Amino acid sequence: MQRSVEERHFSTHDGESLFYRRWPVASGTPRGAILLFHRGHEHGGRIAHLVDELDLPDFEIYAWDARGHGQSPGERGYSPSFAASVRDVQTFLDHLGAEHGVDPETTAVIAQSVGAVVVSTWAHDYAPRIRALVLASPAFEVRLYVPFARPGLRLLHKYRGKFFVQSYVKSHLLTHDLARRASFDADPLITRAISVNILLEMHDAAKRVVQDARAIGIPTQLLISGADFVVNQRPQHEFFVNLGTPVKERHVFPRFFHDTLGESGREEAVGQARRFLLERFAEPLDRPDLADAHRAGYTRDEADRLASPLPMLSARGLFWAGYRANLRLGGLLSDGIALGHRTGFDSGSTLDYVYRNQPNGTGALGRALDRTYLDAIGWRGIRQRKVHVEELIRRALQRLAATGQPIRMLDIAAGHGRYVLEALAAEPVRPESILLRDFSPINVEAGQRLIADKGLAAIANFVQADAFDPDRIAGIRPRPTLGIVSGLYELFPDNALVRRSLGGLATAIEPGGYLVYTGQPWHPQLEMIARALTSHRQGQAWVMRRRTQAEMDQLVADAGFRKLEQRIDEWGIFTVSLAVREEPGREKHGHEARGHEERGPDGHAEGSSG
Repeated sequence: MQRSVEERHFSTHDGESLFYRRWPVASGTPRGAILLFHRGHEHGGRIAHLVDELDLPDFEIYAWDARGHGQSPGERGYSPSFAASVRDVQTFLDHLGAEHGVDPETTAVIAQSVGAVVVSTWAHDYAPRIRALVLASPAFEVRLYVPFARPGLRLLHKYRGKFFVQSYVKSHLLTHDLARRASFDADPLITRAISVNILLEMHDAAKRVVQDARAIGIPTQLLISGADFVVNQRPQHEFFVNLGTPVKERHVFPRFFHDTLGESGREEAVGQARRFLLERFAEPLDRPDLADAHRAGYTRDEADRLASPLPMLSARGLFWAGYRANLRLGGLLSDGIALGHRTGFDSGSTLDYVYRNQPNGTGALGRALDRTYLDAIGWRGIRQRKVHVEELIRRALQRLAATGQPIRMLDIAAGHGRYVLEALAAEPVRPESILLRDFSPINVEAGQRLIADKGLAAIANFVQADAFDPDRIAGIRPRPTLGIVSGLYELFPDNALVRRSLGGLATAIEPGGYLVYTGQPWHPQLEMIARALTSHRQGQAWVMRRRTQAEMDQLVADAGFRKLEQRIDEWGIFTVSLAVREEPGREKHGHEARGHEERGPDGHAEGSSG
């Protein structure tokens, strides 16, 4: 018997109203929810056949039409960015929770082709606590049969801006199923074009996610079409090997074309998916424990490799020696590079310079060099992080005001405090007090001047303090209702330090108060930073240990905060999250009874952020 279907809409972060279908359970309480994500060029109606074929009557099922597809609005095949489409997944899940009571922990996802790349990127970047993933023929690498197609498209995109690429894919390349071919050819909602920005950005995101799939701890089943003429299988296998979850399966169907879940004989693939989902729902939610990732884990291994010296006469050793020499020469002309060498490229002074984004140097050449320095992808990500920090600070202020709570702000490592003070510029909600802290006297002095310049001396204060002293943080009075820690934990690899700091914040912040925190799950310039840039720690090399988003979220959850929302830049480098302080005893930790004993290092730790 076919299940009844409802047609609904939800609003995205930028105001688009996207279409989705809902198949509720016939009666009783749903056991969980299954979310379906269609392949590129298609829409949710093209995978609606799975609702009955999966034969999961106790589960609610949902299928959207991605923006620019099917019955959703927007130019056909277009999205403002691939990151916007990934964020739409999180917005969709948030909507389903608010509208239909869908709990992420009893939710699984089935996604195909382009939809599988969107979902894989979401799983990597947002670390959702969902039950399982089933990915069918993910389009990690689309076959472009024209030589040098991607470099050519990048060049055209740079000079022409937005344009569209017509798909070469015909129905006979998708499936052996004649009925599916005919319905594809006759479907007026099929989108033949894809915008060039999405084609290129999806390729970049897929490459990043495949390489860093160790960050994904969600149980995952991968279904691969062995006779796929649309996408390459090599990165699919690489993704599977790299996956960080201990619960993973790979099934290859040798005769299948690209439309794995719409192929002739798809009963085998659908049956594997059904079995996998039922097995996952029969077990409690499980995730790898990442509390000790600083002691043993792939990001620890990565950081150790970067901290290891290179043979001086090796090719790489000579390359980075030359790079450092050129950077020192650049510091003679560029004010930004000179400041980095003087105070550390990770210092609050450097970050404030990057925030201001005004090139300065000796003559036109110095200013041009400084412009190039400021336009490095890492610094562009830092500036976008500032935008997101300010956005979530304002969101927290509005939440506090809406519930009538006092607004008392605390930033434990504020750098110069620019992002905190500028977040208030266009915000009608004003705090009772702002306490900014930093370990560096240089940052404290600069921050005090900035407070005076902004005319906030009546409510704001800047003091020197250690962000890793939990007792000093916990003893702050009056108790803050909004805590902020931006760019700090990324500088320190040791989770014991971070847990001490978060423990102090959890004690200080009143239940119902909020925490804005940042993360750095990935960075494309890790080796350059480690081999060429110096830190604020007496000129030592700036070697960073990445924390996956799942690791950072677990540390925050274990301290007693519940994550509410997240932002991430379009390159996948920096995240900013907003969490609420739970009532003591009601926390929903990432790992409830871990039996983990922690001994942190003695003494104080210096840190500047911002």
